Amino acid sequence: MSYEGGSYDVIVIGAGHAGSEAALAAARMGCSTLMVTINLDMIAFMPCNPSIGGPAKGHVVREIDALGGEMGRNIDKTFIQLRMLNTGKGPAVHALRAQADKFLYQHTMKETMEKTPNLTLRQGMVERLVVENGVCAGVITKTGTIYRSKTVILTTGTYLRGKVIMGETTYESGPNNQQPSVKLSENLRELGFELVRFKTGTPPRVHKDTIDFSKTEIQPGDEHPKFFSYETKSSDNEQLPCWLTYTSEETHTIINSNLHRAPMFTGIIEGTGPRYCPSIEDKVVRFSDKPKHQIFLEPEGKNTAEYYVQGLSTSLPEDVQLSILRSIPGLEKVEMMRNGYAIEYDAMVPTQLWPSLETKRLPGLFTAGQINGTSGYEEAAGQGVMAGINAGRKAQGKDPVILDRSQGYIGVLIDDLVTKGTNEPYRLLTSRAEYRLLLRHDNADLRLTPIGYEIGLISEERYAAFVDKKQKVEQEIQRLQNTKVKPSEVNSVLEEKGSAPIADGSNLLILMRRPEMDYTFVEQISPPPVLLDEEMKEQVEIQIKYAGYIEKQLQHVERLQKMEQKKLPEDIDYSDIHGLAIEARQKLAKIRPISIGQASRISGVTPADISILLVHLEHYNRVTAAKG
Repeated sequence: MSYEGGSYDVIVIGAGHAGSEAALAAARMGCSTLMVTINLDMIAFMPCNPSIGGPAKGHVVREIDALGGEMGRNIDKTFIQLRMLNTGKGPAVHALRAQADKFLYQHTMKETMEKTPNLTLRQGMVERLVVENGVCAGVITKTGTIYRSKTVILTTGTYLRGKVIMGETTYESGPNNQQPSVKLSENLRELGFELVRFKTGTPPRVHKDTIDFSKTEIQPGDEHPKFFSYETKSSDNEQLPCWLTYTSEETHTIINSNLHRAPMFTGIIEGTGPRYCPSIEDKVVRFSDKPKHQIFLEPEGKNTAEYYVQGLSTSLPEDVQLSILRSIPGLEKVEMMRNGYAIEYDAMVPTQLWPSLETKRLPGLFTAGQINGTSGYEEAAGQGVMAGINAGRKAQGKDPVILDRSQGYIGVLIDDLVTKGTNEPYRLLTSRAEYRLLLRHDNADLRLTPIGYEIGLISEERYAAFVDKKQKVEQEIQRLQNTKVKPSEVNSVLEEKGSAPIADGSNLLILMRRPEMDYTFVEQISPPPVLLDEEMKEQVEIQIKYAGYIEKQLQHVERLQKMEQKKLPEDIDYSDIHGLAIEARQKLAKIRPISIGQASRISGVTPADISILLVHLEHYNRVTAAKG
């Protein structure tokens, strides 16, 4: 028997990192929001690495925070280590990484969600979508409860027909021995969606007291850490070290001797795995010339003895896993607490989505996270906040918010997925962003906070602080340009800093452009009239030093935006456009790009095809204008 469970503006299915952000965003925008998940104790759970951030991923967390999302605030409350990576390189690739207390992280996120107005949490297994008049209008659970809504967001992670694989052993399961979602996957196929089979994996966990840390290298956190959220100004969290060791020749011998028992080589694993996070058996085979691979030993929390063995993801049998562990320096007597395993799952082919993350086939249905073919908590959360925003805005009768590639890594991520698709679990890399000098860790607020404020996810108080920062940075740059100095005033300080003296007068801005100079030079010569915090000083320094490069990228962006502004009508029939190559017609009809800019990024669509498309669009607009 069915039972009416209530009506909402937005329903979110799943409570991982995508689902949490989606539900919070929709609720904070004033939408009545229901989040249904298989197990409420698994909200924002970290089934794999208990860490947040790193190259490109850390940028995404800052962008989520700048938009008003929760991941940055949550990790700042619950980290057990913070480190800024790539500090020896330019600011475009600086990346913050945090080790999380995985249990505190999920409990803190659950507590935040329980206290959020407009957000209702329900434990249940969604098995079908409600479809009325060709529109997604709600969900039906295993118990027959019907929840109705204006929009639905699917954030099912690796649960759709999940199957755990370890050696010769396979069984249906979600991550961490949770129930898999089988019937919902079948329902999506019935509705005509194209699904693919992907796989991911996780390493074993070991007991801290059985590790010999004297044979490993300590990896401490930063003494004066920076934070993910622009709202976090300080923290008294105790930092715990991670530890570095390496595989040995014996490790590689054990793996090579047991490849006949490795599911990825025996054919048991059918799904495609992540290229940039391979299993240890894959690494040993693919990089046979390397005598050793890095292994990081990472604590899973303050109140647990479990250590995560980063770099040892595997689906080999249990006995082989233990032998591998004990062949690694420092782990000779280690006790394994949890086995590593691979997990296969169904994922949506993401070219079935609009850039808003709404499905083309079923209006009102949005998807976010690993169901869209991505890997990683951060990529999931970035999609989640955008799906929550756009599902909420659709429920409110408003237009979607779409970030372009020059506005954020989130824009790069979504554009890559919906325009190019992916044939393996997608991972964000800084190299995927053609405007990465604009998309820095330090300036996510300058890029995205005005959008978050306009949507309603940034408070008045926070926005006022943002405006104050922006103004102070601009005023300080202008002041440095206007502040003239004589050789007698600065040459001794320049000499101290290993910089060439000046023969004539100069302004401070020109001197600050020298590679060896930092903002402490300004503070010695001409302290600012208003107090600037460390983030403001960093912003002044970066904007001055990289002004020429930034200007060039902004010129490229201007050209890109002209292409993005040329919108393609939804009802365009590409088969009627003479001159288009057959491949271009097929790809354009499948992707249905919303602009000339998006069309130009589709694989198989050539510059000649774009020229023909521009001519057709001009003709179409003239005819439409004449009719109107």
